[in-house]
Amino acid sequence: MRGLDTLALVLLIVGGLNWLLVGLLQFDLVASIFGGQDALLSRIVYILVGLSALYALTFFSKFSK
Repeated sequence: MRGLDTLALVLLIVGGLNWLLVGLLQFDLVASIFGGQDALLSRIVYILVGLSALYALTFFSKFSK
């Protein structure tokens, strides 16, 4: 599970940095790298970031012990 935790953390950092750029500069890095917001690869990255956020909810149970 440690590998999955690391992958989720990396994707959440990518997503967080992307939202920082969108908020500050109105620049979507993921979309610019993968061909626009509607491009298949961009959508896959967005979905993976969202799934990582859902998975990260399980971290709360690890910290509450």
